[in-house]
Amino acid sequence: MDTDTTTLDLGPQTRIVARLAAGVREEQLTDATPCPGTAVRNMLGHLVGLAVAFRDAGRKDLGATTDTSPAAAVPDIGPGWREELPQVLDELAAAWRDPDAWTGMTRAGGIDLPGAVAGAVAADELVVHAWDLARATGQPYEPDPAALRASYEFLLAAADEPDRGGGLFGPVVPVPPDAPLLDRAVGLSGRDPGWTSAP
Repeated sequence: MDTDTTTLDLGPQTRIVARLAAGVREEQLTDATPCPGTAVRNMLGHLVGLAVAFRDAGRKDLGATTDTSPAAAVPDIGPGWREELPQVLDELAAAWRDPDAWTGMTRAGGIDLPGAVAGAVAADELVVHAWDLARATGQPYEPDPAALRASYEFLLAAADEPDRGGGLFGPVVPVPPDAPLLDRAVGLSGRDPGWTSAP
């Protein structure tokens, strides 16, 4: 894992996610996303859950929020999600501004991992799921360049793992090597960069 990740401020990317979430219209909540079987409302619920989990992972506040597998249940939003999501995204960014978050061990999704790796995973989740949300709701999206680079490097390393053909990310979607970095990251995440919502 690139040690430069330890200098990464997740704040610019969390603000982008919050902006995209604020742009979601009520009638779009049941629309499909590039993540199979996941509607917009489920993606927003996942973002709430992952923000809480990685906030607590950064704080080394281990417990129920960091022990629960993301596959344990289909996430959904609560009635106060429009206020809750930006708040927990801000708290996530604040937690990872502490240098101690990037050192030692922590836990997320029930998996123990080094702090620097957890921070890279958080960046990846924020970058890729923001793309999911933007594509599903027809909003423009330009990720924070530093978070995008961390996401790409994490996904590239994950692509070399023996069981990469399935599991959490799904099979890699081939993307030309000269494609934009976001498209290459999206392909490594198992998504088609050309995905669009149905008209």
